[in-house]
Amino acid sequence: MVDQTRSRLSHQDLWQQWKDDADPDARKKLIEHYLPLVDYVSSRMAVGLPKNVTKDDLASNGAMGLIDAIEKFDYRRGLQFETYASWRIRGAIIDGLRQGDWVPRSVRDKAKKIEDAYAVLEQQHLRSASDDEICDFLNISNKEFQQMLQEVAVAAVFSLEDPIREEESETRLSLLIDDKAVSPESKVHETYLKDSLKYGIEKLTEKERIVISLFYYEDLSLSEIAEVMCLSPSRISQLHSKAILRLRGALAKHKEQLLQNG
Repeated sequence: MVDQTRSRLSHQDLWQQWKDDADPDARKKLIEHYLPLVDYVSSRMAVGLPKNVTKDDLASNGAMGLIDAIEKFDYRRGLQFETYASWRIRGAIIDGLRQGDWVPRSVRDKAKKIEDAYAVLEQQHLRSASDDEICDFLNISNKEFQQMLQEVAVAAVFSLEDPIREEESETRLSLLIDDKAVSPESKVHETYLKDSLKYGIEKLTEKERIVISLFYYEDLSLSEIAEVMCLSPSRISQLHSKAILRLRGALAKHKEQLLQNG
C-alpha cells in the first residue's frame, strides 16, 4: 500500500515537472512508464487485421499517439490518463492504417453492402435480420457471406473513427474524449449518439451483444471472448464484424429519421 502511494505521488511529481517546468527528463520518464499502453492497445487492434500489417507497424504509430497524449493531457483536472491515452493511441494507429491504405476499396464496398442490407431489412421487418435473409438480399451463398465477413473484419476497426455526419469531421470517438468545455453543439451530438447507439444495440442478436459487451466494456480480447463463449476465434471475429455492420446500418437509418423529424 505504501509503495502504491509512493508510486502515485511519484507520477504526480513527474506530471508537475513536465507540465509546470517543461522538464524533458520528466517527459521521457512518463513516456517510458506508459509505453505498455501502446503494446496493450496495438495487441488488441492487431486481431483481424491482414497479415501484412505487423504489430510493430501498429506500435510505431501508437507510440506517436502516446506522445501526443502526454503533450496534451492536463493532469490538474484529475482525469484518468490511461483512458485518455488509450483513445489517442488508438486514433494514431487508425490514422497510420488509413495513410497506408490497408483497407482495399473492394473491402470497403463489401462492408457498405452488408451495412446497407442490415439497415434495409431490419427497417422492413422491425427485427434483427438473419444471415439467410442477408444472403437472399445480396444474392450470395452463406459461404460467400461468411467469407465477406472475414474480409471486412479489418474495416470494423474504423467504426468509431467515422464522421457522425458525412459533411463534418467530428467523429464518434471525439465525443468520448473529455475536453475542457462542452459546447451546446457537442452536447446535441452526444445525445444523438447515445440515442442512436441504444437503438442500434437493440437490433443486435444475443451473441453479438455479448461480444460487443465483452470486447468494449469488459476489455477482453477476441481470443479471450472465444474461450468464454466456447467458440472459435474466427467465429467471434465474424460476430464482431456483423455487430459493427448491423450497428452502422441501424445508426444510418436512425440518423435519417432524426434529420427528417428535426
